[in-house]
Amino acid sequence: MNIMKRFYLFFVSVLLFPPAVSATETDYTQGLSIWFDTPNGLDGQTVWSHGYGDRGANKDRAWESRSLPVGNGSLGANILGSVAAERITLNEKTLWRGGPNTSGGADYYWNVNKQSAHLLKDIRQAFSDGNGEKAAELTRKNFNGLAAYEEKDENPFRFGSFTTMGELYIETGLSEVRMKNYRRILSLDSAMAVVQFDKEGVQYRRKYFVSYPDSVMVMEFSATKAGQQNLELSYSPNPEAQSNMRNDGTDGLLYTGTLNNNGMKFAFRIKAITEGGTVTAQNDRLIVKGADRVIFLLTADTDYKMNFTPDFKDPKTYVGNDPIQTTQHMMEQAAQKGYNTLCNNHKADYTALFNRVTLNLNPDSESPNLPTYQRLANYRKEQPDYRLEELYYQFGRYLLIASSRPGNLPANLQGVWHNNVDGPWRVDYHNNINIQMNYWPACPTNLGECTWPLIDFIRGLVKPGEKTAQAYFGARGWTASISANIFGFTAPLSSEVMAWNFNPMAGPWLATHIWEYYDYTRDRKFLKEIGYDLIKSSAQFTVDYLWHKPDGTYTAAPSTSPEHGPIDEGATFVHAVVREILLDAIEASKVLGVDNKERKQWQKVLNKLVPYQIGRYGQLMEWSKDIDDPNDNHRHVNHLFGLHPGHTLSPITTPVLAEAAKVVLVHRGDGATGWSMGWKLNQWARLQDGNHAYKLFGNLLKNGTLDNLWDTHAPFQIDGNFGGTAGITEMLLQSHMGFIQLLPALPDAWKEGSINGICAKGNFEVSISWKNNQLVEAVLLSKAGAPCTLRYGDKSISFKTVKGKTYKVRIDGDKLKQTPIL
Repeated sequence: MNIMKRFYLFFVSVLLFPPAVSATETDYTQGLSIWFDTPNGLDGQTVWSHGYGDRGANKDRAWESRSLPVGNGSLGANILGSVAAERITLNEKTLWRGGPNTSGGADYYWNVNKQSAHLLKDIRQAFSDGNGEKAAELTRKNFNGLAAYEEKDENPFRFGSFTTMGELYIETGLSEVRMKNYRRILSLDSAMAVVQFDKEGVQYRRKYFVSYPDSVMVMEFSATKAGQQNLELSYSPNPEAQSNMRNDGTDGLLYTGTLNNNGMKFAFRIKAITEGGTVTAQNDRLIVKGADRVIFLLTADTDYKMNFTPDFKDPKTYVGNDPIQTTQHMMEQAAQKGYNTLCNNHKADYTALFNRVTLNLNPDSESPNLPTYQRLANYRKEQPDYRLEELYYQFGRYLLIASSRPGNLPANLQGVWHNNVDGPWRVDYHNNINIQMNYWPACPTNLGECTWPLIDFIRGLVKPGEKTAQAYFGARGWTASISANIFGFTAPLSSEVMAWNFNPMAGPWLATHIWEYYDYTRDRKFLKEIGYDLIKSSAQFTVDYLWHKPDGTYTAAPSTSPEHGPIDEGATFVHAVVREILLDAIEASKVLGVDNKERKQWQKVLNKLVPYQIGRYGQLMEWSKDIDDPNDNHRHVNHLFGLHPGHTLSPITTPVLAEAAKVVLVHRGDGATGWSMGWKLNQWARLQDGNHAYKLFGNLLKNGTLDNLWDTHAPFQIDGNFGGTAGITEMLLQSHMGFIQLLPALPDAWKEGSINGICAKGNFEVSISWKNNQLVEAVLLSKAGAPCTLRYGDKSISFKTVKGKTYKVRIDGDKLKQTPIL
């Protein structure tokens, strides 16, 4: 070997990828971490199927409840942590079946809307005649769509599904015999997964992270004794793809694939860089022998292109870059930087977001040093664990950072983590609460940047949504329906079960998130250039959709309460969303000083909208008729939308209606699926009943949470994690009613604590501390210079602020007193 080659190998293996630290230097179980003390087996590998039933159990239980998720918003992976062979499931968020490039072509894909608007007059006449059955029949037959939701019902399958990129296996040549001190850890502080164990005097460690700034997954295998890394890496591809492999130099592999359903191309590269030993690429595998340390780099991409203005005649309107080229560029850049730089870049990027918020609950209470699943089991036995509650809160923030970053798609039903060809509810974007719930914690927990994928997703629905609005309602503007994919799908599906399939207000609900983002950031440039048109066109659809009855009132006919009950002439949920989007449009037009005439129309409709109604049990009525059943414990509580996430019901402004909302929650009970308990948690917080909100949080942890702290419906569904994190924030800070309320739903159990860095509307960053269940102080950073009104209990204070200035608020006698901090 010549001297230049020796120098090159030394440079790559030592300078770019310096030796690992000792396995004893860092205890990743300390701090905010989820960890297990026993390894997973390999019995779940390649359990491929086309789904495990919309409500069935995942066949791969280890993956669902004991794996550790890592991701950067585009690339996701789950670490299983077995000893003999590490198993890693891989996802790229844009890898979807379906779309206009299926074999049916663009005309077939976009031909999904029925032309049904002309039947609205007949449906409404049937309601006027008291013939609800006729109105329902006309709606069922004509206000569904032409596309099926399951592959077995349609060929070619145009709606599609999020699908796996496959699995990696890294055989180690080790066994569990004489293994001890096993740990599988997800450190939320560093967004790093770690597997470590001792065997025959050697400490083995694996580290995993997925970098957003460098678009690469990094895996490090090391040990405290030289020459211990004898690894064999192989790949199990998605069985619904045509896959190929070729060597990528002497130390790497390139896997390419094409989905059978729609021809979508994908690629990922993996490169092994060793310290000592050898690495060779042969027989579809990477083989490492006698290495001291191995760094695997992995890049992945598809040829999907986000498109806000799709060409409805072009089957390739969502097809963009060649993933072979993009993965090569990402790999070259990552390999040049080396492990330390990649790790430092990753931590700097991640911690800049994650460290904005800290939560401390009863700081003097004990923190058991037990694996997370044991702590969860003890919690189910009513043993308090405030550190576990903090961990759950921050896990929601971690998951959002890992699954939703600017430049890509929003978090789906499972974030970015999925281990099958197809999955529950196609692992899609469910627009009747699920995708919305994913983003409830974004702005309040100081992760506003993570909202951008949702904003871009909404922008991509507008042009197709205009066709859906026109076809079904003859309406201006745009809307969406129950389910969406990454190819602009906005139509209802073919099912005649309209309780779940008919949801024309899904679009306006999505549009309320545009105003929410503005209200938290006060980014006027965003509102003017992007946000307002989305809100305005949604409000236009809303006005045109409503039935202007002969008596002058406006009502939603036909309408449903999503996934529950009959077709109605005025479901409360729909009216609540109407109120929300029209109020948002009115405020947005005022901020920008535009559309005075349209604003008056929006206000006129609001004034004449059928009001909330209280039924015979004292409950807020769900439908236009008083047919609620007090024994009904259905998971959806749609008619409380105005309480949360909306703001037209409140104990402060509408106390009678708030009491009626409380009756509904009592009737529905404190159980349900994971995400539903997350929603009820937020609603009890909005009712300012801290103890009841805390009970729902406890139920969510005990009965709706898997051992790795993922939410379960069942099966795994990520929205409950986000709803839980949002609900805890709502217990400690609310700002939806035009003022900031401190500790509005503080439970008795949290006697002492603090939360730092959460956000309020008006672009305030807020930190709060309390003791003996009483406010100690609040510190507010004004980021926009907006006027501030604060409430704590029956005390309130209003003051002007200066952008960039910080203000401290304390109790002074029977008043709140603020002092600026210079």
